[in-house]
Amino acid sequence: MRFALIALLTLVCLPARAQETALVSLQTGDDSKGWNAVGRLNLGDRGFCTGTLIAPDLVLTAAHCLFDKETGARIEARDIEFLAGLRNGRAEAYRSVARAVAHPDYVYSGDSEIDRTAYDVAVLELNQPIRQPSIQPIATASPPKIGDEVGVVSYAQDRAEAPSLQQICHVIDGSRAVLVLSCDVDFGSSGAPIFVVKDGVPQIVSVVSAKAESNGKKVSLGTALQDPLAVVLAEIAKDDGPIALSGGKVNTLAGGKARGAKFLKP
Repeated sequence: MRFALIALLTLVCLPARAQETALVSLQTGDDSKGWNAVGRLNLGDRGFCTGTLIAPDLVLTAAHCLFDKETGARIEARDIEFLAGLRNGRAEAYRSVARAVAHPDYVYSGDSEIDRTAYDVAVLELNQPIRQPSIQPIATASPPKIGDEVGVVSYAQDRAEAPSLQQICHVIDGSRAVLVLSCDVDFGSSGAPIFVVKDGVPQIVSVVSAKAESNGKKVSLGTALQDPLAVVLAEIAKDDGPIALSGGKVNTLAGGKARGAKFLKP
């Protein structure tokens, strides 16, 4: 729901696109097998985003989802609900949020600068872990390279009651911090997992930050996940101790203060 239509003036011309697959709605339990860790984040009465379980009690999403688009005020964690594997009115699990932690260098603002996407990452601590066998947290991995094949699972304004899977889209430009993707996203897809498949297992490499436009073509923007996620997990660990993820533990981090760039999220 929270995206800006942006002319990507700072990026070079995009390469020709490879073949992408269409969105497929995951309407049944069989369709959704392996994807029940992806769920809809209800933001009180302020709409919704998409989130993904990355540990039994941790949900990954975009930082801008934590802010009211009208006022810019922070949404209280207690007003956010995670509906894992929501399909047609029923979820595999329902959880309230105990704490929501955004990247410390993310500052919600109305000014438009594309490099805000670099810090558009947040992690939500659930009030209770999800330990159902049908809902397995999805591991994270290193960011992909330009030309790599990726995919996305997301909810959106015209498909809010069931997730949709785009099995193949591509990284078509970007930098070490921001990815430009050919993935099909819309309002509500914020925070959705961009994934690669390794040995038949999906791994999250980015989260959807915005839909955008470049050279008259629709594209999507994603945050290169590895470094900013480490920062957010370290913020959580200050109070909770080391964070256990399906891909390992995060105990320490290294990083500097950013310049405070701004990025529009209407």
